[in-house]
Amino acid sequence: MDKNVTIYTTPTCHFCHLSKDFFKAHGVEFTEYDVLSDLDKRREMVERSGQMGVPVIFVGDEMVIGFDQQRLASLLNLA
Repeated sequence: MDKNVTIYTTPTCHFCHLSKDFFKAHGVEFTEYDVLSDLDKRREMVERSGQMGVPVIFVGDEMVIGFDQQRLASLLNLA
């Protein structure tokens, strides 16, 4: 898998945990940013996505809002 995966999360977000569990189950490496504690990354997330809610996931340049398992699997060539 040669696409960079970035996920913006908060510690209490259920769908963030589902997303990370999905990545781990499929051996997908990802970079996680906790936007609750990292204000710079929170601003970055809003600028990149226009979203205030999490998770915001980027697979390469493709943005996924929320835990969309089918779309993530497709973008990661897991389907």
